[in-house]
Amino acid sequence: MKNALKISLLSLFLLLSFTPKAQVLISLLFGEKLNTPKIEFGMIGGLNRSFLNDISNSEGKNYFNLGFYFHINMKNNSFISTGVLVKSNVGATGMPVYAIGNAEFDTIYKDGTLTKKISCFYVPVMFHQRFNNRWYIELGPQAGLRTQALDIFETTLDGDDLAYKRDVKDEYTRLDFGINGGVGYKTKRILKSMAVGVNYYYGLVNVSKTPDVTMKNSSLNFYLKLPIGLGAKTENN
Repeated sequence: MKNALKISLLSLFLLLSFTPKAQVLISLLFGEKLNTPKIEFGMIGGLNRSFLNDISNSEGKNYFNLGFYFHINMKNNSFISTGVLVKSNVGATGMPVYAIGNAEFDTIYKDGTLTKKISCFYVPVMFHQRFNNRWYIELGPQAGLRTQALDIFETTLDGDDLAYKRDVKDEYTRLDFGINGGVGYKTKRILKSMAVGVNYYYGLVNVSKTPDVTMKNSSLNFYLKLPIGLGAKTENN
């Protein structure tokens, strides 16, 4: 219980740090202190394929994720997997643009493409079960805190690519929530080692404030987990 409280406080501290770079630096500096016989701490990063459910004319969009994770050993090969994705985007692309009320702008971009980019902090809390200390599965809730949201208009005019970014964060809820789960593989058959895997997040909350518009986030995340600060302790564990 004490370990869970410490991790919650540390996660909040890192979440409120000034920038993702600052959070990564803090993680690197304190990595050795955070790894204990019962806790694995490290960095997680990878490719995120994001979608907007209920928007039929949208296409998936690729983004990169970066954050940190904790694996808390509960019993034998059963863990709680948590952490924070401090750099994470959801959204989609391929949608038709909409008019913003400026005649010249609307004429230029009328045949363009709209991309929605929503920046969030995501915090998963998943049950993590390992098999033979190699393969594992995990499943649980995930909460998100929206920080920014952009509508990006793109078109081509006389051979030149044009893009316009519109701040639309007030059109989205601050909070997101859904279910996250997937499978992974540890590169070494020891308690703490690098791992690769894939998770799928399915949003349950309508994040759109626009009347009569339902918009739920989902994403397919391919990741690499890298323990930090283990040194020679890894082999002992």
